[in-house]
Amino acid sequence: MSHSPLEFSVIDLDESCAARRGLLKLPHGEVETPAFLPVGTQGSVKAVTPEQVAETGAQMILANTYHLALRPGSEVVREAGGLHEFTGWKGPILTDSGGYQVFSLGELNKIDDDGVTFRSHIDGDQVRLTPSRCMEIQNDLGADIIMAFDECPPYPASREQVERAVERTTRWAGLCRAAHRRDAEQALFGIVQGGCFDDLRQESARQLLDLDFPGYAIGGVSVGEPPEDMRRVVEVTAPLLPSGRPRYLMGVGMPEDLVDLSLQGIDLFDCVVATRHARNANLFTSKGVVKIRNSTWSRDFSPLDPDCSCYTCREFSRSYLRHLYHRAEILGPVLGTIHNLTWFQRLMSDLREAISAGRGLEFRKSCHERGVFSDRSAPAG
Repeated sequence: MSHSPLEFSVIDLDESCAARRGLLKLPHGEVETPAFLPVGTQGSVKAVTPEQVAETGAQMILANTYHLALRPGSEVVREAGGLHEFTGWKGPILTDSGGYQVFSLGELNKIDDDGVTFRSHIDGDQVRLTPSRCMEIQNDLGADIIMAFDECPPYPASREQVERAVERTTRWAGLCRAAHRRDAEQALFGIVQGGCFDDLRQESARQLLDLDFPGYAIGGVSVGEPPEDMRRVVEVTAPLLPSGRPRYLMGVGMPEDLVDLSLQGIDLFDCVVATRHARNANLFTSKGVVKIRNSTWSRDFSPLDPDCSCYTCREFSRSYLRHLYHRAEILGPVLGTIHNLTWFQRLMSDLREAISAGRGLEFRKSCHERGVFSDRSAPAG
């Protein structure tokens, strides 16, 4: 493998926990970690322009291999000059492997040691996805970080199912490395699987470390397992991954998870929660989630969050936002998304500062006390 296009350095360690503040250098820019990546499934973060996404403080976005392979097709994106040219987003991009979507969206016909055959959720056409095809698609898309094709077992799954998934994930990771043809421009990450079985997580990590990827992800979580199981999996797996390489937790992004799992040493997160909540009129604030459709806000002319400096909070009241959502005006989700994304980026920025100051645990306690973790109870500490 040629020189990796990725450079990662740990800048500060919080000795009160396992958190670290880092700097990730990629072909299209730098990312301060821990970082939250907005999800642009179809090459677009829903309801906002790339410029608006950048203004929220987002450093990097995620796009989806499975969806873009089906529409418009990776060859179209390649002909456009890659995702950066095609979408207008100038910063770093990460594309996932498509493994999760194959198992969650497609009508799965057959899985074997060489790949999967499934029916498209769009038109029912039969599609074959293999490690080499996954690499071909992601090479076409041209993201800064790409993911090895993995088997994401469902929850619940038997130990036997998960063992097979770990075996295939390792086998496919090796095939992906061999098929990756743009390793000087795109960093390929391996994905640790193993379900909720601690020993299988350990075995998956050990096998992938032998393949020497420039970064590692923890996959197969947030698929229906209880939150305490997801947290235990991270606690078991994160210390097994190389300290000098970025660690990415896939598909996890509730505020309490971002804080708590950064304190476990995770560097990168992605999740639809910020944007999906905004479209559903649930807006994050420094004192908890505001359900903006509630009648409570009909004559509240104060900003959504007085502690936030985003465009939405500078210019508009809770009353106006409630009106927009009630009338199904497009502007409602646009302003809500701008705010939620800004709020998440501010949370991560404050968290990075706390880690640098060795106050990660204090920061978590403060968030809990202020009601930031109101959607789900957070552990004391």
